[in-house]
Amino acid sequence: MLSFIVPAHNEEHEIAATLRAIAHAGSGHAHEIIVVDDASTDATAEIARSFGARVVPVELRQIGAVRNAGARVARGETVFFVDADTRIAPEHVTAALSALDAGAVGGSARVAMDGELPLWARIFLRVFSVFYFGAKLGVGAFLFMRRADFEKAGGFDEQYFAGEEIYLTVALKQLGPFVILPQPIVTSARKVRMHGPRVVLRESFLIMWRGKPGLLTRDKLGMWYSGKREGAKA
Repeated sequence: MLSFIVPAHNEEHEIAATLRAIAHAGSGHAHEIIVVDDASTDATAEIARSFGARVVPVELRQIGAVRNAGARVARGETVFFVDADTRIAPEHVTAALSALDAGAVGGSARVAMDGELPLWARIFLRVFSVFYFGAKLGVGAFLFMRRADFEKAGGFDEQYFAGEEIYLTVALKQLGPFVILPQPIVTSARKVRMHGPRVVLRESFLIMWRGKPGLLTRDKLGMWYSGKREGAKA
């Protein structure tokens, strides 16, 4: 049994495509899809149920805690965390399971953005990828592991409002190999489209400058917690 855990807050414009992709990706395996609906005020939960997903309502507004809430009710031996604006494919599931069978304790994947990016964003993503994936760190948009290893690692550290995937990756690496799949997942570039270079670059560099203390509060993390969303795509 595979458990796909999707944290979601007001994702009515993205969740259908994400769940459709997950259902296709997991179609060759017994699986469940869990949508952790974090205080949504739109049709997120209704859409999720229409796809046969199990909806777990919470009011946390803290991404690590939301993912942990999904893991607590998951029945699968292997868990996949997939963000509500991220599309995965069958090859991601196949490669992930092969890596686990070969001895990895968990992994993630490189990232591709949907649609065209402006030059500044392409440069930023390229530089980020070189350093981030060079260090074999997982992205929150897509993480996989055996549930037993997730529990041994302590799950997501709920003191952090961002960067929680880094600390989980580090904890998993203490248990064994952590892999980065070469096949990129596709995730939404909406932060780039909605916020532009000034906000994206400022908040990204502020996180690096402030370090751990800057991750312990929602202050300066508006790009993640403002709740701003794109409208429906044409």
